Amino acid sequence: MITVGMLSTYPPTQCGIATFNAALVRHLNGDGARSSAAVVRVGGDTPSEPEAPEVVAELPGGDPAAAAAAAAALNRFDVALVQHEYGIYDGPDGDEVLDVLNRVRVPIIVVLHTVLARPTAGQHSVLSRICRLCDGIVVLSQTAASRLLEVYGVDSRKVTVIPHGAETDEWQAPGLLPVTGRHDGERYHPLLLTWGLIGPGKGIEWVIDALAEVQDLPTTPRYLVAGETHPKVLQHYGEAYRDSLRERAAARGVAHLVEFDAEYRSRQDLAALAASADAVVLPYESTEQVASGVLIEAVAARRPIIASRFPHAAELLADGAGLLVPHRDARALGVAIRRLLTEPGLAESMERRSAQIAPTLDWAAVTDRYRLLATGLAAHHAPLTEQHGSVAHGRLRAGRRTPVGSTVEP
Repeated sequence: MITVGMLSTYPPTQCGIATFNAALVRHLNGDGARSSAAVVRVGGDTPSEPEAPEVVAELPGGDPAAAAAAAAALNRFDVALVQHEYGIYDGPDGDEVLDVLNRVRVPIIVVLHTVLARPTAGQHSVLSRICRLCDGIVVLSQTAASRLLEVYGVDSRKVTVIPHGAETDEWQAPGLLPVTGRHDGERYHPLLLTWGLIGPGKGIEWVIDALAEVQDLPTTPRYLVAGETHPKVLQHYGEAYRDSLRERAAARGVAHLVEFDAEYRSRQDLAALAASADAVVLPYESTEQVASGVLIEAVAARRPIIASRFPHAAELLADGAGLLVPHRDARALGVAIRRLLTEPGLAESMERRSAQIAPTLDWAAVTDRYRLLATGLAAHHAPLTEQHGSVAHGRLRAGRRTPVGSTVEP
């Protein structure tokens, strides 16, 4: 059995990486004969009692001594698996994580959720050093893998592309057959859905503007924005962004078509909500986003998708699972909404293509790939060769081999 120590944010922290890591832990622990996983939780102002039995230690921000304790906890496992996003670690560009990695003696796999095409000098330095310290590097899209090679000069033999997972059984469970649209008396209103933590950059304003472009349709679509405001946005700005969206909808004359629902939903409730949508709209403004959990879940739900051309969407939807539009372009969004709701067979063809993709995204299949990678690295692990008595001068291994399952296109 392979044991895996995970360094990551983790529930009750609300962020996409915490949700991602919780799902991976759940599935690694779901087959006790082959693997087990526990968590060193990132975040929190001070150490506290673990929120769940799988949380074995914490890395609170701003505590210099915590890095050594976190590394000591990870060293009790066969492999350390580190979730990386600049914003979850303390220090300039999140360089706190380097203090931990320099002390880890077991093989390290890092999962990169952000790989910037145009990083600052600090971001480039931190990510390059992380990649040098790690034995295996996982990215969630081929776009991210290409950037690692081209922008950061990473050895392709260390890189493996493993997609973001989805609970495909949950999204297609019995009783969750699509019940699309909304009815107002005798009139049918198709339902457009955006969900996830809400904050600036989600591009919701462009969908609101697009609704004004399609009010002439015989069946006017309604737009539901489901999700709480991102905790960091709420902490600094309150509900100013959501309030600005309400004001925008009123100014565009579409307030009656836009609904905001900040209710927290379980995975099962979210699956039922997705099943009720005629289309999922992902109008994200970022041109850098190489991984989106909501995009993966929308494909797993077999719903038609309209998305801005952020890198992960451009890669995953290129073969017909959705429509791609330019960033910040309400008119193009309006055209795409009109096409989806009026063009015969278009929505059905998107659903068929998503159904072909979805099995490769299932968390069970994704977890198997992580387990295979971790097992291969542990099996080929050689003792550290230390320079000057400290691994801080470089993690050099005798007889390093290409990670098992390395899958990067040249």
